[in-house]
Amino acid sequence: MRLTKFTDLALRAVMRLAVPGAPGQDPSVTTREVAEVMAVPYAHMAKVVTRLQHLGVVEARRGRGGGLVLTETGRGASVGWLVRMLEGEEEVVTCEGDTPCPLRAACRLRGALREAQEAFYRTLDPLTVADLVESPTGPVLVSLGAHPAG
Repeated sequence: MRLTKFTDLALRAVMRLAVPGAPGQDPSVTTREVAEVMAVPYAHMAKVVTRLQHLGVVEARRGRGGGLVLTETGRGASVGWLVRMLEGEEEVVTCEGDTPCPLRAACRLRGALREAQEAFYRTLDPLTVADLVESPTGPVLVSLGAHPAG
């Protein structure tokens, strides 16, 4: 199974938001800053942040002192739940469509792949966003956003 780039960006964004900034830095983080740190286009990250807001994982505050904040729901969110929400309920293989698979009525592969997909999610279920940023990941994330004193 392969995650979409969208889900990958969302997971990286929540991981960045789950760690406080470097000492002496402004604790608020903007969408643009997250995009820069993760080396992705701003427009992509803006779409990701909007989806995370709809899921209640991220809060965006406008104005002076504004920025992105990971909600308590987001911090405690199961990674399995988050990936399910971001990936949708798509099956690993598509047996219907313009050219339906001739085996679809008697196929055992589709069920096995569905079970494997659910096992993948179950493996991620006990892991929370907060777990993802424990050492050594958290300090690396903070260092990515640190600007050298100059």
